[in-house]
Amino acid sequence: MKVVSTTTNLQILHEDNHLIVVNKRVGDIVQGDKTGDVPLSEIVKAYIKHKYQKPGAVYLGVVHRLDRPTTGIVVFAKTSKALSRLNELFSSRQTQKTYWAVVKNNPPHEQDSLQHFISRNEKNNTSKAHSKEVPNSKLALLDYRVIQKLTAYWVLEINLHTGRHHQIRAQLAAIGCPIKGDLKYGFDRSNTDGGIHLHARKLVLTHPVTKELLEIIAPTPTHVLWDAVDKQ
Repeated sequence: MKVVSTTTNLQILHEDNHLIVVNKRVGDIVQGDKTGDVPLSEIVKAYIKHKYQKPGAVYLGVVHRLDRPTTGIVVFAKTSKALSRLNELFSSRQTQKTYWAVVKNNPPHEQDSLQHFISRNEKNNTSKAHSKEVPNSKLALLDYRVIQKLTAYWVLEINLHTGRHHQIRAQLAAIGCPIKGDLKYGFDRSNTDGGIHLHARKLVLTHPVTKELLEIIAPTPTHVLWDAVDKQ
């Protein structure tokens, strides 16, 4: 049994009695998988247990996930009531998710709406974006706009309207704009930390219990490219 450290560099973006939102780092897995690596969910549980000196097991519900090489906002529920309501909010798309991506190549338009049909290859854990519906594919929708030009890259802001497997990565690759570091989807070299330049930047949702409107923003990782992005 691996020991979970409570001194981990966990960045809390929001916490109350019902939910906790953290800024996921490159390499963190949200929930346990076959690698056996300690997942972010267990790290958050250990943090709660330590902070509040809880004697028994800590309840924590996983609401959604981010890919391992991706960074940014991840929401967990601290109560079963919050989990069921958050699940409904996310599944019915009553949340607004905004991502930032650093891409190779200038997109064909300054801003655009992308519609593809995503098919998933379970064997190699990839997805492909098709222009037309194919067997076992699902509709994928997003909007993007160019928010900044860096020396050799473009920074896009993406609003996600569906939640398909590797959706942003596959759809941007389909328009010739692979994300920096994303070898699976056409970028020519990996990032030194094994991550990709895709960041879950902002989440807007109605609090599942208090009904307060929450707008949560996650600082970007420390990196020369992210540091060059205008945060206004």
